[in-house]
Amino acid sequence: MRVKRRAMDNIPVQRVDIMAYAGKWYSLYSIPTFMDKHWHRKIETYVIHPDGYYAVFTTYNIVGTEKRSYIRSKLFVVRGSGNAEFKAQLIWPFKVSYWVIELAEDYSYVVVGHPRNKHLCIMSRTPELPKDLLREIVNRCREKGYDTSKLVSQGHKEVLQEKEQLHA
Repeated sequence: MRVKRRAMDNIPVQRVDIMAYAGKWYSLYSIPTFMDKHWHRKIETYVIHPDGYYAVFTTYNIVGTEKRSYIRSKLFVVRGSGNAEFKAQLIWPFKVSYWVIELAEDYSYVVVGHPRNKHLCIMSRTPELPKDLLREIVNRCREKGYDTSKLVSQGHKEVLQEKEQLHA
């Protein structure tokens, strides 16, 4: 029996600069979780807390409404990971894995994944990324084993008119 191997491994990047990572991120596309599957136009702001974790402030719309809502969560660095692996805590005491699996050198975009390919989020410092770059990111995510057909647009600014264009 032959096992099909992924073209790229789903692993965190080597290192993340904590200071450069802080700030505002627009969630452009994601494979939603049970918690955020009805959220739209999600923006996450990462603030370094004096106790050594990120305080994450997430604002969003519930799909079909224009009212902005928010939630506060925490993001803890996993020691020895080069600051590329985190544990996200949305509801105490539960924590989930949060891996930085791709990061632009200039910190203009990031791809956040999960060790078992369950969740995926493509974020940018701006409400859009160039079409070609976005398509390349999605292709790399597919090569890492993510089901990119489950990606949902967060609707900040529609870069691609149809979801199917992501898979061209």
